[in-house]
Amino acid sequence: MNSRFLLCLLSILTACVSFAAPASAPTVWKVGVATAVITPEQAMWMAGYASRTNVSQGKFDDLHAKALAIEDERGGRMVFVTLDLIGIPRTLRKSLEARAQKAWQLPPESLLLNASHTHSGPEFRFGRAPADDGDFKPSTLGDNYGRNIEEKLLKLIGTALETRAPSRLAYSFARAGFAMNRRLPTKAGFANSPYPEGPVDQSVPVLRVEGADGKLRAVLFGYACHNTTLALYQFSGDYAGYAQQYFEADHPGVTALFMLGCGGDQNPYPRGTVDLAQKHGRALATAVEAALATTLKSLNGPLRSAYAEVQIDYAPAPTREEFTARLASKDRYEASHAKRMLERLDKGEKLPTQYPYPVQVVRFGDALTMVALGGEVVVDYALRLKQELAGPAVWVAGYSNDVMGYIPSVRILKEGGYEGGGAMRFSTTHPGPWAESVEERIVSKVRELAK
Repeated sequence: MNSRFLLCLLSILTACVSFAAPASAPTVWKVGVATAVITPEQAMWMAGYASRTNVSQGKFDDLHAKALAIEDERGGRMVFVTLDLIGIPRTLRKSLEARAQKAWQLPPESLLLNASHTHSGPEFRFGRAPADDGDFKPSTLGDNYGRNIEEKLLKLIGTALETRAPSRLAYSFARAGFAMNRRLPTKAGFANSPYPEGPVDQSVPVLRVEGADGKLRAVLFGYACHNTTLALYQFSGDYAGYAQQYFEADHPGVTALFMLGCGGDQNPYPRGTVDLAQKHGRALATAVEAALATTLKSLNGPLRSAYAEVQIDYAPAPTREEFTARLASKDRYEASHAKRMLERLDKGEKLPTQYPYPVQVVRFGDALTMVALGGEVVVDYALRLKQELAGPAVWVAGYSNDVMGYIPSVRILKEGGYEGGGAMRFSTTHPGPWAESVEERIVSKVRELAK
């Protein structure tokens, strides 16, 4: 065999190997997972329904907090913390991010907290609990529970970071059909009732975590729907709790984490019984299985995250005279809200004109962009951002980092109704609805952070 033939053969083999090799090796991530039970040990007022008249009466299921810590090859880190709770107080977010930064040098942009918004969990606004007049009165139990939650979450974050191990990440999505728009247009306005013609986001985004051995370790999945199947006096994670429970039972040793989407104007239907909550949970767990059965998109680095607070404006507040007139309202919640605002004015306080609203963006290379918004965000935000943000996959979550109230789109703000401003009468903080600049202010900040 002459030397020229050998050189030609070597060139052909080299070309074949070069053609067959991938453009770049997949990123090997380091991932850690941790779980903690956060069910209150004592009877407490429950969150979500103002009509409740008694404290909790035990538990139907345990509530959980879970953490997923992710590190890329450059050392960039991200910790997702999911909670079976009604919301996240701003004070909790701020304290936790400061302590996590001190303990593990975890910057604020690398911590994302998301609440499932279960209406069968505890009310734990720091130092306050609901009273008969619709106001919130001092509550030692709620205060103690909040402090205990902070300590548990700090430990949870540390455990997830300390247990990081080589892993691979992939993304896909499926759909579940039980979420339905709840803003039914009527002659009297918008009723909180099933509206099958209204906008929805029924996608189920799924982040798959597998170990170096190829075995499934964890899944992080989302859905845009209130956790309001149940109105129990017993603690329960509602459909989201059952979805995690069922998936973990079908995959022993795997951790399932739920991240709530933009479900501010979405309810599960039908609703009202434990059996229905379990059926919705099973439907959601099945959707996660369906997503994992598709051809998933491998996620490579780098991991990039950004966090900022944008000031969103309130509409001009009512005058003292207008608040005074509302004291005679037949709506006890409107009257109570007016009373609270007048008390602040009597103390010499100025009612706020803006609120510091949290926006967070997490990017996995160019393959997946995750957006986390504060408050009870309506579905319009998810539908809009999925259209406007560049990239093959966009995952939008609400109820993240601070759940301060409903966040309507301009459309819903103009339409009015509960999500459009009516819910503000339950607030101890907000003087009234948001200004019409709210949507553009938030979307502009998302675009800025996503660059």
